[in-house]
Amino acid sequence: MNVRGKAAIVTGGGTGVGRATALALAERGCDVLINYSRSAAEAEQTAGEIRGRGVRGVAIQADVADDAACRRMVARAQGEFGRLDVLVNNAGTTSFIPHGDLEKVTDADWDRILSVNLKGPFQCVRAARQALEREGGVVVNVSSVAGVVGTGSSIPYCASKAGLNLLTLMLARVLGPKIRVNAVAPGFITGRWLKGGLGDGVYEALKKGLEARTPLQRVCEPEDVRDAILALLETDLVTGQVLLVDGGMTIAV
Repeated sequence: MNVRGKAAIVTGGGTGVGRATALALAERGCDVLINYSRSAAEAEQTAGEIRGRGVRGVAIQADVADDAACRRMVARAQGEFGRLDVLVNNAGTTSFIPHGDLEKVTDADWDRILSVNLKGPFQCVRAARQALEREGGVVVNVSSVAGVVGTGSSIPYCASKAGLNLLTLMLARVLGPKIRVNAVAPGFITGRWLKGGLGDGVYEALKKGLEARTPLQRVCEPEDVRDAILALLETDLVTGQVLLVDGGMTIAV
């Protein structure tokens, strides 16, 4: 897909991977709606930068765990742009809980993490299906290596991303040939999300350890994940795939 003249939704688009992806789409001539849950100032700033690239940019508050909010978001995109071609399901959440501390995992952790990370992408795709079918659209889900190898911030988070990987496959089957559905699965991504959850000391130690033992000797920047998303948008004969973007972390011995 050539995204020039097209329109996209990027969930969680105000910061990190979502922001980098939204700005790259805008640079390529694509109108972009971004949603946010709490980061209103960052989302509005990103939307302004999108508009500064000569395309239309909109930021709205929407919780992807809420089906009605997903439908309102898609309706707003169609109202603003008159079409919808791309959906990037990037919004996500977690709780930082050691895997061995089973008693610390609450019902609230399970409910929130699965609602945002797994049910949210499903609801966004369902809401966008008709619009995407009309234009021959593309969906890219932002998953994680946590859903492949079971290492990550918490057991519910890993389970949610494993579910998202399978959801990607199933949606690709049922929505083809009009809609392609793929996922990217990053490893460690630099930025405030992991730093805030792990704390500065653990964050830096983990980052250095991964850089030392992975084949490419570096971890993900948001721009690395952005580039993988763009590649999946632009490659027209790929669907139902989960692309690992981890510097070789999952093949390290």
